[in-house]
Amino acid sequence: MTDSKYFTTTKKGEIFELKAELNSDKKEKKKEAVKKVIASMTVGKDVSALFPDVVNCMQTDNLELKKLVYLYLMNYAKSQPDMAIMAVNTFVKDCEDPNPLIRALAVRTMGCIRVDKITEYLCEPLRKCLKDEDPYVRKTAAVCVAKLHDINAQLVEDQGFLDTLKDLISDSNPMVVANAVAALSEIAESHPSSNLLDLNPQSINKLLTALNECTEWGQIFILDCLANYMPKDDREAQSICERVTPRLSHANSAVVLSAVKVLMKFMEMLSKDLDYYGTLLKKLAPPLVTLLSAEPELQYVALRNINLIVQKRPEILKHEMKVFFVKYNDPIYVKLEKLDIMIRLASQANIAQVLAELKEYATEVDVDFVRKAVRAIGRCAIKVEQSAERCVSTLLDLIQTKVNYVVQEAIVVIKDIFRKYPNKYESVIATLCENLDSLDEPEARAAMIWIVGEYAERIDNADELLESFLEGFHDESTQVQLQLLTAIVKLFLKKPTETQELVQQVLSLATQDSDNPDLRDRGYIYWRLLSTDPVAAKEVVLAEKPLISEETDLIEPTLLDELICYIGTLASVYHKPPSAFVEGSRGVVHKSLPPRTGSSESAESPDTAPSGVQAAEQPAVIPTQGDLLGDLLNLDLGPPVSGPPIATSSVQMGAVDLLGGGLDSLMGDESEGLRSDVGGSPAMGGGGGSFAPAPNTAMPANLGAPLGSGLGDLFDLTGGVGTLSGSYVAPKTVWLPAMKAKGLEISGTFSRQVGSISMDLVLTNKALQVMSDFAIQFNRNSFGLAPAAPLQVHAPLAPNQSVEISLPLNTVGSVMKMDPLNNLQVAVKNNIDVFYFSTLYPLHILFVEDGKMERQMFLATWKDIPNENEAQFQIKDCSLNADAVSSKLQGSNIFTIAKRNVEGQDMLYQSLKLTNGIWVLAELRIQPSNPSFTDLEVSRLVVTPGFGLSLAAAWLFLPRVFFSCRPRVSLAASPSRQGLVRGLAPGAELPRS
Repeated sequence: MTDSKYFTTTKKGEIFELKAELNSDKKEKKKEAVKKVIASMTVGKDVSALFPDVVNCMQTDNLELKKLVYLYLMNYAKSQPDMAIMAVNTFVKDCEDPNPLIRALAVRTMGCIRVDKITEYLCEPLRKCLKDEDPYVRKTAAVCVAKLHDINAQLVEDQGFLDTLKDLISDSNPMVVANAVAALSEIAESHPSSNLLDLNPQSINKLLTALNECTEWGQIFILDCLANYMPKDDREAQSICERVTPRLSHANSAVVLSAVKVLMKFMEMLSKDLDYYGTLLKKLAPPLVTLLSAEPELQYVALRNINLIVQKRPEILKHEMKVFFVKYNDPIYVKLEKLDIMIRLASQANIAQVLAELKEYATEVDVDFVRKAVRAIGRCAIKVEQSAERCVSTLLDLIQTKVNYVVQEAIVVIKDIFRKYPNKYESVIATLCENLDSLDEPEARAAMIWIVGEYAERIDNADELLESFLEGFHDESTQVQLQLLTAIVKLFLKKPTETQELVQQVLSLATQDSDNPDLRDRGYIYWRLLSTDPVAAKEVVLAEKPLISEETDLIEPTLLDELICYIGTLASVYHKPPSAFVEGSRGVVHKSLPPRTGSSESAESPDTAPSGVQAAEQPAVIPTQGDLLGDLLNLDLGPPVSGPPIATSSVQMGAVDLLGGGLDSLMGDESEGLRSDVGGSPAMGGGGGSFAPAPNTAMPANLGAPLGSGLGDLFDLTGGVGTLSGSYVAPKTVWLPAMKAKGLEISGTFSRQVGSISMDLVLTNKALQVMSDFAIQFNRNSFGLAPAAPLQVHAPLAPNQSVEISLPLNTVGSVMKMDPLNNLQVAVKNNIDVFYFSTLYPLHILFVEDGKMERQMFLATWKDIPNENEAQFQIKDCSLNADAVSSKLQGSNIFTIAKRNVEGQDMLYQSLKLTNGIWVLAELRIQPSNPSFTDLEVSRLVVTPGFGLSLAAAWLFLPRVFFSCRPRVSLAASPSRQGLVRGLAPGAELPRS
């Protein structure tokens, strides 16, 4: 007779009977009583009153009875903690039992009893079991440590169990290794800051050895652990891949997916030129295809993971299109997933085959599947341009079937095709208009209205068609109403004389008779635009639309990289990171793929390239998102690491050549033509002038200066904001418009006050949701600018609110030559997304306070500069005399060393020093009788040893950024001599004062 008899209906007074049976001297009767207790507990009956009697039954040699009692203990120990202590002695005794099964059973039960009062009594038995001679006991004890850590983490750390777990990774038994890895991984996930799994090449080798011998679930634990390891180079990554590859042929699909995860991650470190890289791509395809022959549920999980893999590396399965063709008996969720992957794999080579298959699907009986198939045809047209005409023809064939839902889906996708290929397939509009009466779904009606409005000038009766929709305006969905409003306004702008009455009617319906705020707002906007400025209305409403792309449904690249690290888990099925669906996800660590080696992305700076090799092309002023990902998103957008300023003489960037190709490449052909115009300065010739010390002038306070619209201007020619130190601050400009950042607008400027550089930001929330969790990151730049502190936004930013922030900056960040030199690429993160923008910072924020060169040094250096290195800039409309100019420039750390008057012209000799140790010497010539014309001659000197090429071109930014003029320039690189790179200036001797 089976044990089902214990679950039959019980009679009254049973507890007393069970109590008597549990205390019986007969072992069989006692065993039967315990079975009855467990049966009652299983069906939900409260048998906690029997706790002491059941605990007494623990003292037995019968393994079956002991298992039942332990099961009862695990269930009721939490509700009876005081009585559970009675069982401690038995646990201790069982942990020393000769039978390893009983020792393991005892330690397993100890881990499951979640009672704080008795955990400290279990430490000693657990310690013994962790070092037990039997591997079965050791592997059970390893899991018990993870359970105990969840109950009392501090106790586990104090008792040294974590160190013992780490030692078990080197155990001779592969199952013990697997369980130790599983336990450490579990603990590490709940405490991400602790570096428990300190993996190194030696421990990785042990794990790979154990991988071949442990059970399938042990292999999964080890593979997941390997996926968290970062190989030191591509050779180690290839070695690990070679030893993991055999797992692809395992019968368990979970093992296969875990192996795929490891290989996909480490492939990032392999060069695409390697033969092994191509071999690995070929080896990945068969196991993924094999997964599709399993049960539908497993197929779905495999397909969701394949969807991610195809987005990351479509070349893996590009020749396997046929396995994703739908079978007649596939469940709908499998069919839809296969359809999605088919579109992702579609290319010019296989598009004919794909279209034939999709056309077949469009005749199926499953309505949802047919709709998806029709949409898939449209997506193929957008993705593969060569197939667009064939796709449109296929869609027209489907429209001729007159099947209602097919026609409506076809119209929706044809609208998208019109957006992708404007003015190419408009001949089909007549066919579409024939089916107007059959459209009853909002999306199809809205698509048809959009087509009529967009091509109203080509449709003779466009006004009649739109008027037919207007008859039941209030019965339409919001989507159709909004589209109808826009379409009629477009029609009016194209045919104003014929449709004036129609546009008034729709504006009246939208603004006066509608309760929908979105519809009313759009109606009022159009009404005011049309009534105040019809030309502006035409520019707004009929503006050229951006072409749509097939990439709109792709997962964002950084999220895709993170999901690749979670292949084989729920995250890869949901296509969401764990933090999005795990409640209280404090232990969820954001993972990312390792940086690719063997590509230009890995180069830190131009000087790392071997000599004779041309430096890689520098990033554009406004880079694409892909350009930024390697530099910005592979770094954590957390608080920057602040540290003490590094002396420029010891910074390794001394070897960096910021100009790369030299001055000729910067100036182009223009320098040759202009060089002859800029000879030696006649004012620097023989005597006749007086040389006087620079006056000690007070620094002006420009606090009341009006805001201007130009860039930085040291002479305030365009207006600006002054600081307490007199340094010029440009007006704030919008760096990141709200429309490009999901409602976040960022405007700002740069300033330097009392030796500190800051980025003054205004963050404005123009979205409808609260913004929080702000962080900022700079890309590598020419002068190593980096945030010196986190971006502090102390409270969440509510809609329509702004906050002003002054972000301190330092110049100890990574250096990389930018084009232009003062280009700064920035990433800003909040709870919504990561956003990128690029801005130009004024060079004068880099002028340091100790830039006043000693006079004798200035004179000796000036004399030593060759004539051919000279640049001359003209500044017009500057109504300042020499003293005012000297005072203004001193406010921005451009110091006047000496002043003299030659032939009625004031000559100022000035020096400044950049944060990276570069000195600049300048001569400023001012004609007092003609203050509207100022001639500026600039010379440059690099005094930091180790710079092999003159950086004179950096001064080119001064006239543009500070003086708002377009200079005439003639520059040439000068050779280095005795560690000094000469600047540009005439060689005549300066008269002494």
